[in-house]
Formats: sequence, structure tokens, C-alpha cells
Amino acid sequence: MLLERIYDEDLAQASYFIGCQATGEAIVIDGRRDVQEYLDLAHRHGMRITAVAETHIHADYLSGTREIAAVTGAPLYVSGEGSPDWQYGFEANRLHHGDVITLGNIRIEARHTPGHTPEHLIFLVTDGAFSDDPGYMISGDFIFAGDLGRPDLLDEAAGGQDTRFEGAKQIFKSLKDEFLTLPDYVLVLPGHGAGSACGKSLGALPATTVGYERHNAWWSQYLERDDEQGFIDEMLDGQPDAHAYFARMKRENRDGPHVLGNLQPLTEMTTDQARQAIEEERAVFIDTRPHTEVHRGTVVGSLNIPADGKPASFGAWAYDPEREDRPMIVLAEDAEDAEYQRAHLMRVGIDAVTTFVTTIEGLPQTRPATISPAELENFDSALLLDVRNRSEHAEDHIPGSKQLSAGRVLWNLDELPQSGPIVTYCQSGRRNSVAASALRREGYDVRELEGSFAGWSEYAHSR
Repeated sequence: MLLERIYDEDLAQASYFIGCQATGEAIVIDGRRDVQEYLDLAHRHGMRITAVAETHIHADYLSGTREIAAVTGAPLYVSGEGSPDWQYGFEANRLHHGDVITLGNIRIEARHTPGHTPEHLIFLVTDGAFSDDPGYMISGDFIFAGDLGRPDLLDEAAGGQDTRFEGAKQIFKSLKDEFLTLPDYVLVLPGHGAGSACGKSLGALPATTVGYERHNAWWSQYLERDDEQGFIDEMLDGQPDAHAYFARMKRENRDGPHVLGNLQPLTEMTTDQARQAIEEERAVFIDTRPHTEVHRGTVVGSLNIPADGKPASFGAWAYDPEREDRPMIVLAEDAEDAEYQRAHLMRVGIDAVTTFVTTIEGLPQTRPATISPAELENFDSALLLDVRNRSEHAEDHIPGSKQLSAGRVLWNLDELPQSGPIVTYCQSGRRNSVAASALRREGYDVRELEGSFAGWSEYAHSR
């Protein structure tokens, strides 16, 4: 058996390629929309992708299951479990508890583990050439290394009403009836790692085991005592902010993501072409540089979506494809870099990147407004806005500030003053620059706090 983990550092998301080396058949589980890496894996190992599956209706990225199936002709397998409101809306094979996918010597059994979502499945993988018992679990967003998938996303991101309590109960039951009935040696391969908002304290390890989690996870003491209420209370306490774009991901993944097919290579625009498109407001300019460079000058009306690490995450905070459809011009080092950025934005359903430029010289420019910590003391702002997470704000914040995380700002404009300057800050300035650029495009007068909270703290302690 071949088993490979494909990890996206941007979204802290893992997909899996499992193949039978005897027959050359392979399955991709929880794949993303830029599918070339899976095709390359299959080619490298002399395999063909004969099945595509996913563990649940994802919230943090747009599923590539339909995309991979369209390219390979492989059948799709999705959950048929769960509530009527969260059934898949596209044609696929429905998996129920105990159903099996067979690839040569490999047996992949679906097990219903609701809680994170009502329809959630895990996959128990048996390498039939080696054993008659499952040795691996593709756990999706049920079990992570050191944590569990949060049960409140339908409330936080998809308009549910108090579904978190029932979800937490279901996770407790899923742990008791499914997870803890397995042998300690079963290797657990989760769908996310540290940095994902799908749990509150995900570990950075790529895998764990049933036994390790049974004896060491925070929840193990509650299962040992059969303390459901204690489990629920701790489970729901301190969950991070759910990004607003999660609601869009949920809907699109349920109904069926648009299949992109063969993409044409991105073309480079001339300075004159880019300038005209920007001045006529026919395109959205994406400045992909770090905020420290953007603050020295950027393109008028641009969004700051830094390419160094998390362009998918930041792009989904700053741009809503349900509200606008103008093509995007990205600032890139070259064509390869532009394709990299397009691929990342596609992972969150932003398909508008059509062209790129390699410089901002000759384009209409502006310098984003900033304010120093010293100037803030006597500045009359309409709002001091903390765009960090709730937990960060609760730990410490600038007195008088209002918290609204950067991933939610664009979807909660009704909470902002309609006139007057808004001063914004995060921890170091990176997230702040993304949120501030989105607010400026909405017409707000925004001043970014120099050094953000870290800079303010240093200034405050030096006085």
C-alpha cells in the first residue's frame, strides 16, 4: 500500500493519496481544487486515480473532489449520512456507515462520526496484503493531533441555531462508540494541523494514534469518567473566531463547487493596460508584497494579499466573490509566481485571477494612512478596531478598542461607524494590512496603527 499526505501550509489542510501497488488503483481523499499534484503523484507511482472521496462538507476550503473526478473520470464518494439540510446537492455515490470502497488489496470503510458536522465520516483503511484489520484512519475533522473538530461551525459560519450543543454531544458519542473501540496502534491521519480554525488547539504533528489520544488528549479524562457535560463545557469554551468565508465554503461544497477544467495560462499585462484597467475600475489589483513594503506605497484601490505564506486565507478575508466578479490583476515576480497565487486563491473559490504584472511602477499609487502609538493618544477616532481573534483581545488589548477579527470585518460592516476615521491594529501589522485594504475599498477612512499591538505595547511600557 502507498499512502501519501499532501499538506497545504496556507490553510493547514491535509489531503491523502492512497494506492494499491499491486493493481495500480488509487483514491484521493479531501483533495483541493488545484489538482496537478495528485495527477503527478499518480504518474510518478505508475497509478491511476480510480476513486475520489471526502470526509465531510468542508468549511475552510473549496473541495476539489468534483475537479479531480472531472479530470480523471473517477467515481465520487460522499457522505449520505446526516440531517436533511446538509445533504450533498450533486451526483455522487453516497456512503453510509459501514460501506466499503475497495482498491485492489486495500479496504476503505466509512464510519459515521457526527459532531463536527452531521454527515461527517472517517475512513478506516486496511492494507489487505499485510493484515485483515484496519491500521489507519483518515479522520477528517473528527480527530486532530491533540484536539477535536469544533462542533460550532454551523452556528458560527452557516447560520445554525445552537447546533453546537448537539454537535458536542455527538462528538462525545462518536469518541465513545467509534474511536475508543479501536486498537491503540491505529494510526490517525487528520485533515488539519496547527493554524487551522477548525479546532482550538490543534497540534503540529502530521499524525497521532488512537492510543496516544486515548491516554493524553484533553478530552480523555471526560470519556474515562463518562462526564458528558464536563466534556461539552470544555469543548465549547475558547473556540477561535470562525472566518466569515466559511459560510460560503459550506454552501458551495454542499451544492457542488464549480468545475474549472483546463485553465489557460495567465498572461502578463503591460503597464499601460494595467493602468487603464485600474483607472476605469475594470479590475481589482492585488498587491502581494508584505505590509512593510505596501506601507511605502501601493496601487490605488488595491487589496493587500501577501503571497508569503497564506494567500488563500488572506484572500478569503479581503475579497468576496459573491459580491463582485471583476477580474484580478496580481503583482507577481514572474508567470510561475502568478500561477502559484492563482492556485492558492482557487482553493477558497476565488477564480477571478486572469492577469499579472511584475511591477507597480507606472501605475496610480498611494501611501496607506498610518498613525503612531504616540499620535494615537490624542487622536479622535470614530473607532479603534482590534482585528485579532477574540482570545487575543481577551488576553490583552488597547483600552477602548472593539474586537472584530480580520476574517469577519468585510461581512460585518454594519458594526462600523459610517463616518470618521477608524484606527485598526492586529498583533504585528500583517493581518491588519489585509483588513485595512479591504475596508478602504469599501470607502472607509482607515489609519493603520504603526507596529500594531506589539508596537503599542512597547511604547506603553517605555513610558
